[in-house]
Amino acid sequence: MTQRDYALVAYVSNPIGQFVESLRREFQPEHAHLPAHLTLLPPRPLNGTPQQAIEMIENVCGSVQPFEVTMGDVESFAPVTPTVFIRVAHAAYRMRELHEKLNAGVLKYEEPWPYMPHLTVFRLYDFERASRGFEAATQRWTQYHGPRLIRIESLTFVREISPHHWEDLAPIPLGRRLAPEPLAR
Repeated sequence: MTQRDYALVAYVSNPIGQFVESLRREFQPEHAHLPAHLTLLPPRPLNGTPQQAIEMIENVCGSVQPFEVTMGDVESFAPVTPTVFIRVAHAAYRMRELHEKLNAGVLKYEEPWPYMPHLTVFRLYDFERASRGFEAATQRWTQYHGPRLIRIESLTFVREISPHHWEDLAPIPLGRRLAPEPLAR
């Protein structure tokens, strides 16, 4: 049996997500099915069961209140990978802190690159296409006048079922909705 990868993402369904999905449909139509998302834990094998991972994520996320991040400029990971993305410019530290807490135990993984909060626009197969995509994405992002704020209220634990196809395993809200304590008599 092939080992599967798991990841933890925050789906972006606001106008920024729609902007990214539109660019992806144009420049990488074979990945148009992938929803826009911020990645908290990049793909990794598990050091335990999916249920253990979900329990750990719920435990960590229960103590983290929802937060907002502001998106910055379009950038590229070239020459390392032909990936075009929008950098998280404000409150990226909140994502890094959460990533650090979650990259432990059953989810511990030595990632090949340092974690940097971002919203992937597309990861193309060659640097020439990525360069053209970067120029187009940069131009369109400067013309985008919608909100640049993303509110992160929940995360989704996902599993890769085949290359570039993921299934949602568990939505996990941030913060606990605790009932008020009963009054002392």
